[in-house]
Amino acid sequence: MKEFDYIIIGGGCAGLSLAYEMEIYDKLKDKTLAIIEPREEYIRDKTWSFWKVFSHNFDDCIKKNWNNFTINTPDETKYVDCQSTPYQAIDSGMFYEKILSKIKLNKNIHFFKSINELDKSNSIVFNSVPNFENKQNELWQHFCGVEIETDKDFFDDEIFNLMDFACDQRNKVHFFYTLPFTKRNALIETTWISELNDEKLKDYDEQIDDYLSKHLNIRNCIINFKETGAIPLFRQKNKNKFNEIYIGSAGGMTRLSTGYAFLNIQEQSRYIRENIENIKNINLFKINSKYDFLDKILLRVLKNNSTEMSNIFFKVFNSKPKTAINFLSNKSSFFEDLEVILKMPKWKFLKELI
Repeated sequence: MKEFDYIIIGGGCAGLSLAYEMEIYDKLKDKTLAIIEPREEYIRDKTWSFWKVFSHNFDDCIKKNWNNFTINTPDETKYVDCQSTPYQAIDSGMFYEKILSKIKLNKNIHFFKSINELDKSNSIVFNSVPNFENKQNELWQHFCGVEIETDKDFFDDEIFNLMDFACDQRNKVHFFYTLPFTKRNALIETTWISELNDEKLKDYDEQIDDYLSKHLNIRNCIINFKETGAIPLFRQKNKNKFNEIYIGSAGGMTRLSTGYAFLNIQEQSRYIRENIENIKNINLFKINSKYDFLDKILLRVLKNNSTEMSNIFFKVFNSKPKTAINFLSNKSSFFEDLEVILKMPKWKFLKELI
């Protein structure tokens, strides 16, 4: 069986980001890397979005930047300026093409369909494949989105809608998310925060049709792309192994309150690359534990007060825009944390601490 210096299990966002980071900084010049990925071909399958709170390797994969956004409940709409940290959407097809065209030039990098083809006993293994089996009763952020094209100018492509709670909640947390790429082209997503085993919430096509026709008043459009997904809002319990490091969602890079992971993955990849020569002996890269603590309280509040969560999320943006964005992007100071916390309904949060 073949041996490699490094093995990456899973050639998705986290696995490819790490491979690319190591390749462009010449960490694979004298080392071998195997990437385990069962898919037959790479095609666009996702859209990753985030506020750009630090630089990353994929500016040329950005489909659109926005400097303004809205969040709204049935009773109120808030307009937020994010010019200093623009919101960006990455096209996964462009992301895959950029990385694959680069790493395929390195003859030390090889793809395999299964880990069973390799001897990993002497390798450093980076595992990006999460194991969330039998966890459907936990909270998930699950969604379905369609990229539509209208026959005439319809959207204001200078502003996106982060959360629209003016929709059927069904005693859970439900919102729509709209990213207008042009005046005629936009991604519309229906998003739920709930247990994944509630099949009644998965009539996504009907939800989107209803939102387009009754809320946006769009009668005629073409669907050019569709994506579905489910993001776990809980941590995977990993067993410590001497030669195996978990990365990406499997390695705790998803922010529990938001589902955002892309920039955390880039930061983790950078950290691994900078410390690769001594990676077995250093602490693993983690999201600051204060965010897990605060997010777990928020999710407990959410589970017990789902009908009030639209107002709670709305209150986050009663803080200064930069403060709220830093908080949601794991870059907030103690005083920024305090500013956000003080906007929350204190009694509900204190009850979950007791």
